[in-house]
Amino acid sequence: MKPDIIKKQQTSWHRLLARLLELVLSPVKIEVLSDVSVMTDPPEADILLLRRQAAQWTAAQRALLPDGIRDSKASHILIEFKYTESFNEDALAQAIGYNFFYRRAKTLAKKELQTVILSSKTPQAKTLKRLDFFQTRTAGVYRSKKPISAPILLLSLNDLSNESHNAWIKCFASKKKVKEETLKRIKTLDFISDELTCLLSGLRKVWSIFSTGGAKMKMNFTPEEVAEFGRDLGDIWLAGLTPSKRLAELTPSERLAGLTPSERLAGLKPPELLACLKPEEIEDYLKQLKKPKHKLNRQ
Repeated sequence: MKPDIIKKQQTSWHRLLARLLELVLSPVKIEVLSDVSVMTDPPEADILLLRRQAAQWTAAQRALLPDGIRDSKASHILIEFKYTESFNEDALAQAIGYNFFYRRAKTLAKKELQTVILSSKTPQAKTLKRLDFFQTRTAGVYRSKKPISAPILLLSLNDLSNESHNAWIKCFASKKKVKEETLKRIKTLDFISDELTCLLSGLRKVWSIFSTGGAKMKMNFTPEEVAEFGRDLGDIWLAGLTPSKRLAELTPSERLAGLTPSERLAGLKPPELLACLKPEEIEDYLKQLKKPKHKLNRQ
């Protein structure tokens, strides 16, 4: 029973990735599912599924999908995520099995399904050679020449380009430098929601715990717990900031949002108020005041 206990305690990295992709891709109408059944009465499988309804990816969808996947014409993208394991014969055999049984269970044509192995760790050159996988013209994207493994796409997260469309999965790369640079890049994007920010903040803390030996504790974090973790960290961080530092992170419009006109102008002296107006605006306003009240009411 010991192996089963350890398995239940381990963090389900594919579910954290699924939640991140759900927050990113759902607004552009890409469905994200985790723990997908690949056959009738199946064994448990750590599988993610990206599924689109339209005939092809839209520009908005491609802007959020990584290399390899964004160029696929398949409507179903089956993903096997290897975070702590390396790409090897077993991983490939597993993906080939998932590809066959899912396609058979869903009665899909070969062109309708693309099965992808996401490898957090960089695949070893000798393994790639032994399994006959080669790098395509796109960095970090590998395919096989063998017919049986040709349906499988291999993505090495450490080696994908630094384009923003790769960031959402590249932040799960095994190399600390790659992960940190990717998270910094994500922070510069202008459509990050509060929930996504909390999840990313929580992930950063979880990764920090694991990198300092916390992985031996066999901790199990759900996506909800990780997001809450990040939210708590954000509250602690904000509580430690002075008002001036908090305001420094906001744009002028963000600072004034929600204030009434009197609140916006509180503390300003008449000369300061007039300095904000153009002379013609002042003259026009004075003319409006000089008009009889009954004329103003008619207007």
